[in-house]
Amino acid sequence: MSRTTRTARPARLAAVAAVGILGLVATGCTSNTPEDTGSGQAAAGASSDNDAPGEKVTIGFSGPAADHGWLAAINSSAQAEAKKYSDVEFRSAEGTNDASLQISQIETFINDKVDAIVLLPTDGAALTEVATKATNAGIIVVNVDREFSTPFAARTTVLGDNYGMGVSAGTYACSLVKEKNLSNPVIAEIAGIDALPLTQDRSKGFADALKGCGQTVDNRVAAQFTVESGEKEASNLLQAAPKIDILWNHDDDQGVGVMAALDNAKRNEMAFIGGAGSANAMRWIKEGKMAATVLYPPTQAADGIRLARLLAQNKGMSDLVQPAVPKRVVLDAPVVTKDNVDDYMELGFES
Repeated sequence: MSRTTRTARPARLAAVAAVGILGLVATGCTSNTPEDTGSGQAAAGASSDNDAPGEKVTIGFSGPAADHGWLAAINSSAQAEAKKYSDVEFRSAEGTNDASLQISQIETFINDKVDAIVLLPTDGAALTEVATKATNAGIIVVNVDREFSTPFAARTTVLGDNYGMGVSAGTYACSLVKEKNLSNPVIAEIAGIDALPLTQDRSKGFADALKGCGQTVDNRVAAQFTVESGEKEASNLLQAAPKIDILWNHDDDQGVGVMAALDNAKRNEMAFIGGAGSANAMRWIKEGKMAATVLYPPTQAADGIRLARLLAQNKGMSDLVQPAVPKRVVLDAPVVTKDNVDDYMELGFES
């Protein structure tokens, strides 16, 4: 049966593997015994068949070069998710940071008449035209992480929450100020690449949240999302600030360098907060070397695969009165601490 002649079959979607991240993609309760509602009618138990094999669909995936732990996790999680479904034929293009090559990859998917494309663009603006071409050809496009220039280029967009990361980090910092009864605390920040909107959003969220407890960032440097730059900039920061109470580092990959700088300087007086949710950060939290990290979910592409499969099979969402897959999904940015780190360990990516 062709994609254009299917009849819609709204159904329930089973829970995602990422605990607590995509809250609106969750399985409904299943009951074999109708319950008495008190009105003489039995309440039908919610059920789901979305994970049961359905019509075969072909999903093309194009993602970034795996030159960063988080980006590598994006690619591997997409492939792992596709393997869970016998009704999905998964075609993965080689990871690239070259927009021209990625455009060529999408052109190939269009010519091959795939059912859906999950795309994390090297540059959202640069890939907008070819994504729109795919959409106009009747192919379902799921945009991941870096948005296109127009909403008409994709059926659904799955995003992390950069501003929310900053808010989560700042809110947690405020809780530490109160918990430790800190008067006039010194709060420091190691950002990523300052020219990127995502870095600007993270810093703004952090600053806005700190306002809630009357605090500001006292010392700030920017790194390059690499281990080397993290160590260099952290060393500069430590020399400029002889005492730090709370330190937020935007990225756990560059956090490997930040931790090295802290160890070399024998500076352990501060509460160290990370960002993104690497396996290193999770282990440091369990060891007591790090207070917390804020997730920027590496499951975005995996969630994109799930949603692409649903859309290609004309299935709907669970736990929504309106069952259609939303146009835009923004994932949560939870704080991971020693109290809940075991719940998130399986999501930790290796730096």
